[in-house]
Order: sequence, then C-alpha cells, then structure tokens
Amino acid sequence: MKIVAALGGNAIIRYREKGTAEEQLGHIDAAVAPLARMVAAGHRVHVTHGNGPQVGDILLQNECAKEEVPRMPLDVCGAESQGMIGYMIQQCMQNRLEALGVQAPVTAVLTRTLVDAADPAFAAPSKAIGPYYTRAEARSLADAEGWTVREEVGRGWRRLVPSPVPSEILEAGAVRALFESGAVVIAGGGGGVPVVRATDGLRGVEAVVDKDLAAERLASAVGADLLLMLTDVAGVYLHFGGPDEEMIRKIDAQKARALLARGEFGAGTMAPKIEAAARFVEGGGRAAVIAHLDAAEAALAGRAGTRVTLA
Repeated sequence: MKIVAALGGNAIIRYREKGTAEEQLGHIDAAVAPLARMVAAGHRVHVTHGNGPQVGDILLQNECAKEEVPRMPLDVCGAESQGMIGYMIQQCMQNRLEALGVQAPVTAVLTRTLVDAADPAFAAPSKAIGPYYTRAEARSLADAEGWTVREEVGRGWRRLVPSPVPSEILEAGAVRALFESGAVVIAGGGGGVPVVRATDGLRGVEAVVDKDLAAERLASAVGADLLLMLTDVAGVYLHFGGPDEEMIRKIDAQKARALLARGEFGAGTMAPKIEAAARFVEGGGRAAVIAHLDAAEAALAGRAGTRVTLA
C-alpha cells in the first residue's frame, strides 16, 4: 500500500517545551518508529509534517537579531524549517530502518506549493504567526511593515498572514519518481513554501499553507492509497469537549461535508483535516484516517481513528 503519513506538530515539539534539538529528535524518533515498521512490512511510505513552532522560533530569532543581520521573509523562513525538520526525520527514519534490516533510501525534498495570487485569503489574513508584541510594538510594525495584527487576550499581539488554498505541489513529479523507486520521501513540510506565478516567474509570498490541505494535494499527486493524518486526539468527534461527545469511527465524504457545512468542526483544528480527507477520497484515494500519533499502526489496520471513505 502507498501511504502518505502527515505528522502533526505534537510529533516534533510538545507544549511548554523549549524545543531543543534533543527534544525534537526524541519526539521525531518515536513518531517515525511505527512508520519504519510499515516500510519493513512492505508498504511504501511518504512523510509530511507540520512546522508551526519551528517557524515561530525562526521568526523570533529574526526579531532578536534584526540589528545585526537582515530579517528573512516568511517564505525563506518556511524553507529553513523544512530543511531542519526534514533532516531530523531523515536521520531518525534511516536509523530505524537500518535497525530493522531494511536498506531503503530516505530523502527530504524542499517543496514549494503553488497558490493563486487572487485567492481571497490574501485580502483577509487570518493565520497568527511569530512572536508576541506589546500593543505599541504591534502598531509600529503594522505601520512600518504593512502587517495585519491581532490581540490574543492575556498574551499580546501577533502578526496575521494569509492562508491560501494549495493548488499544486510543484515538486510532485520528482517526489512521485522517488516514491515509486522505493525511497522513503519527506516532503511538503509545513504545507510547502507558498509561491505564486508572476509576470517574471515564480515568487514566494508571505503566507502559510494549511499542512493538511497540502498533504492531500501531495497524496493525490503521488497516487497514494491512504492519507494518514496523525495528531494529538484519538479521532474526529461530534460535540467535541461536551458531555455528549462521540467519536466517529467511519464516515463517508458526503456526510463529512454536511457536518463541515454546519460548523461541527473547529475551523483551525479539525476542519482542515476533514476537508483534506474528503478531497482525497473524492479524488480517487482509497481512504483517509485521522488518528492519534501513538496509534498509527492500529489506524492502518482499521482498529483506531476516524476513517473517511467515498461511500
């Protein structure tokens, strides 16, 4: 089976951790262990991942060092995070495979995601990124840099950037060729570096692409059978957090879209995963599963998580 496994942010850095290299490597090693066993069992596995905390740290480093070195734009920071996390996953996966006696190449591909310059998201920035600022600092940066800022009560002010819909993974052909050759490929990290087509060619933009929607684009492009989205909850719930919450074990794309339309799922949390799952199976994928990071193998076997199918 061809599997695209999308690792959520909790696979790399945990809440309240400092995010040291040792901490991140430890979490990644644990996260890729079941994926390595899938490869050993004969499945072909592609890995994609989140990058929110890492990009936040890079932006904070930019801010702290702005008097000494020039700030890098957000697309460049996203590329930096892809390289760092890709390397960590590559190291851990290679070591795990070799321990299992599997000789398979593991490669990380720096990935760009094409978005539409006319996407309405560019007129309504909504994704909070980077460090927190005081009100005065935020207003000064908004005036000087043209940023949109928003207050998060009790924490401070943050920059908002657009989150456009991904239309194409530009490296999809190269990723598919590597995937078909038997390599374990790491690509599409953090949704990919967002770029638009301009009159003078491709140009990076100050935006963030949702990683789950980008994972669907990549999974469809490489002809995956299964899109496995691994996160910090056991699956998808109705009435999540309420006294009558109920986990959905299996649902078809039509019913999933009906629940999305009535606002059943959190806009910044589960909704993108449901949308990605529905798009994947509507585009020809066999199934998408949303499951806890620790239940990857049980989810593959149909014993855990929420499975989304076409019918």
